[in-house]
Amino acid sequence: MTTEIKVPVLPESVADATVATWHVQVGDKVSRDQVLVDIETDKVVLEVPATADGVITEISQAEGATVLGEQVIAILAEGAGAGAESAPAESAAPAASGKVIDIVVPVLPESVADATVATWHVAEGDSVSMDQNLVDIETDKVVLEVVAQDNGVIGKIIHAEGETVLGDQKIGELNAGATASAPTQSKEEAISSDELASPSVRRLMTEKGLTASDVVGTGKGGRISKEDVEAAANKPAAAPAAKPASAPVAQDLGERTQKRVPMTRLRKTIATRLLEAKNSTAMLTTFNEVNMKPIMDLRKQYKDVFEKTHDTRLGFMSFYVKAVTEALKRYPAVNASIDGDDLVYHNYFDISIAVSTPRGLVTPVLRDADQLSMAGIENGIRDLAIKGRDGKLTMDEMQGGNFTITNGGVFGSLISTPILNLPQAGILGMHKIQDRPMAVDGKVEILPMMYLALSYDHRLIDGKESVGFLVTIKELLEDPTRLLLDV
Repeated sequence: MTTEIKVPVLPESVADATVATWHVQVGDKVSRDQVLVDIETDKVVLEVPATADGVITEISQAEGATVLGEQVIAILAEGAGAGAESAPAESAAPAASGKVIDIVVPVLPESVADATVATWHVAEGDSVSMDQNLVDIETDKVVLEVVAQDNGVIGKIIHAEGETVLGDQKIGELNAGATASAPTQSKEEAISSDELASPSVRRLMTEKGLTASDVVGTGKGGRISKEDVEAAANKPAAAPAAKPASAPVAQDLGERTQKRVPMTRLRKTIATRLLEAKNSTAMLTTFNEVNMKPIMDLRKQYKDVFEKTHDTRLGFMSFYVKAVTEALKRYPAVNASIDGDDLVYHNYFDISIAVSTPRGLVTPVLRDADQLSMAGIENGIRDLAIKGRDGKLTMDEMQGGNFTITNGGVFGSLISTPILNLPQAGILGMHKIQDRPMAVDGKVEILPMMYLALSYDHRLIDGKESVGFLVTIKELLEDPTRLLLDV
């Protein structure tokens, strides 16, 4: 049986690659997982391993040849007596591994083109158990977990953290049924000097006039990276022994440090959508204020019995959602959106709730809010917040939504101008509840007041509708009984 040796799938932004170094020749016996050839792109060097024991019968692309993704570059004849010579050195791995399971990127949602390897929770040689989380794959909306399909040992990690990958792309290998052992470790420690560095790294060492003994490898098994070469090349310059006069300046700047980290996909998406909202809509904000004392008195009176009855706390968000839903019914334009030259009016009420997570701000959707009770709203928001915090939100929970509510008051914000969540036409900003002196029936009273801010797309919503919508919310919150009577 013959097996085709192919170029790995190239990243989306890479058109072609180069055959850098063949580690075998025609007629050589090879063992499974042995590196056969290095494929070099303009960004990374990819190793192509043997998929089975066998003999190399044909090499169709020599070193230096330009190749494409998944192009056949050699033929491997499986078996063919390959085990006799390599068995002493490799017998432990095949015998223990049983079968090799590919670790692949999950199928990405239709609207997501690619993803990023966010965090590997394991390293090569680590023992893992079935369903253990191996790696987090981050898209511009959600984080996907890739779990082990069987007990075994991580054989190879093909794509490191930060690399861009596609749906169903292979990113690593799991040796099912294998166990971590000392021979595997000693083999890694016995890496030859040629294997310590990839072709591009060896070329860089040549350009810098360095040898492997001049560079300290910080990778697994002492492997040398380009950063290690640069560090070795710059080492003499980094020690200003010949310029003692500059030492005080360096000392003064010693504690002035900075940290540079790449933006996550979610943060890039947030930045893009915020700029798009500012640049592509006629966004305007109108303000009002609401007396929160009636709701606070109502919560104080019923919070204990509410929690005992529904097993959830009675918060402010259920009142906000109820008031917004009723106001949307009265002002359909605020519940609409613009699609090209069309106005799309929605006859349902899906409310996006802004949730702050360690990865950034997300807006999961509370579906059919008009059909939910106060307890249903509180439970729904709590579940979305927990999933957002843990990175467990699904694409379905993130998509859609006709109107957004954001509560900056939980962080102490007194007043702000929220930015639209496209393609929605409106967003309501809630703020900090603060005691202020107010005139009531000709007398000054101290009341818990809160500013409301409604940002809206003026292309769709006129000033009369926007102000009327916000006043309706104010009236419903100041007299929550109206929510029950529908008046």
